[in-house]
Amino acid sequence: MQENEFKKLLDKYLDGTISDHELKLLEKFKDDVNLANLEPHFKSKAHKKAVKDALWTSIHSQTQDDSRKRAAIWKISAAAAAFLALLATAYLLLQNTAQETDMIIPENAITLQLENGDIQVISEDGEVEVLDKDGNVIGKQDGESIKYSEVSSKRELAYNTLTVPQGKTFQLQLSDGTIAYLNAGSSIKYPVQFMEGAQRQIYVQGEAFLDVAKDPNHPFVVNTNGLNVRVLGTQFNVSAYPEDETTEVVLVEGAVSLYTEEDGYGSEKNVKLEPGFKGSFDKTSNHIDTSKVITSLYTSWINGKLVFRNMTFSNIMKKLERHYDVTIVNNNKDLTHDLFNANFGKEPIENVLMELKANYGIDYQILDEKIIID
Repeated sequence: MQENEFKKLLDKYLDGTISDHELKLLEKFKDDVNLANLEPHFKSKAHKKAVKDALWTSIHSQTQDDSRKRAAIWKISAAAAAFLALLATAYLLLQNTAQETDMIIPENAITLQLENGDIQVISEDGEVEVLDKDGNVIGKQDGESIKYSEVSSKRELAYNTLTVPQGKTFQLQLSDGTIAYLNAGSSIKYPVQFMEGAQRQIYVQGEAFLDVAKDPNHPFVVNTNGLNVRVLGTQFNVSAYPEDETTEVVLVEGAVSLYTEEDGYGSEKNVKLEPGFKGSFDKTSNHIDTSKVITSLYTSWINGKLVFRNMTFSNIMKKLERHYDVTIVNNNKDLTHDLFNANFGKEPIENVLMELKANYGIDYQILDEKIIID
């Protein structure tokens, strides 16, 4: 029996409109499931009792109000009634749990996963405290930024993960004073406290600009899905979205060393960047190239700007999708590899599309909440 069919029959059972044939189908459901598997969904004994009490109240009130409902319910045996009540309990519980999840984690929300696995929703205008597993305050949010403090009592690594959805950006200050700006559609996993005598290592997926606090005794390493960036204290931008073919590291000041997980640090294959240079790691060939660039073109997103220079149309569309949290379908395949220059400030996506049409003759339409390039 499909889940939606079961729900319909169970609703009919609860309101007393179920037929004899439907009742037999519902009873047959017990041959297809193992009720023991439903137990893990109960958060606690108190939660389980509360759901059962609510179920009983619902059934009792319905049977008191309508003799026809009473007749339908009394047609089943005591054993079947008990079984169906348990199924109804599990059904109501799972529905309740799903609703709670929806309320806790809204769609397109910034989230913070704590060391114990709990997920906390971060509102951009909120002010909340970040706690460790023992209930100690280890960080505080102030609007679009979270700042961690040094906690000398920490003796083992404990990680938090901050995830920023498309269409949003966020700022994070780590316990050592390093500042990370996260771009849309990105996440960063980091220790709430760095350990004495060990390197400072974090994990980035997506795009981030990092202003690393100087600490010669504790090198700072950013892991980005196959490529590591090792620094002592510097400013650089890293773009490592899973769907992109290359990972890019642009150095603003200081010095960094790039190396793959396969080669490791200290290998002759390590690549050192100087300020004003970009390192591009090809995920397919496992090769790193360098080139001189204008760094401001790669860091303008921190101030809400989009600057494209000699960028393919396909890459521009990806960046627009992340920045504005929209879906773009390109039906004009001739544009895919064409190079474009563009500069956009803090303006709505409609203005961006109109400028692309005015400057490059790119036609578009908006259908079913999707942007279609013709």
